[in-house]
Amino acid sequence: MDLKLFDANWIITELNQGVAGIIVSQHPNRRSPLAIDLECYKWRHLIENFFARLKQYRAIATRYDKTACNFLAAVYLAAAVDWLN
Repeated sequence: MDLKLFDANWIITELNQGVAGIIVSQHPNRRSPLAIDLECYKWRHLIENFFARLKQYRAIATRYDKTACNFLAAVYLAAAVDWLN
């Protein structure tokens, strides 16, 4: 479900003025569709799906570990388990 939350002209203008660019889909009824990099959008979608799967691990979603080193180790472990599945 793609809600197209970031398809607002003021957000797009601010992003284009900075170093970021838009890589979000747009409303289908937009008067003047903007050009986006479809290949980059595919990669963005895969990364978002990975973070959604990563959040299924309770220890990572709630950040049980106290130190950054232990938390990073848990993220690496969960990513390896996800990659093996």
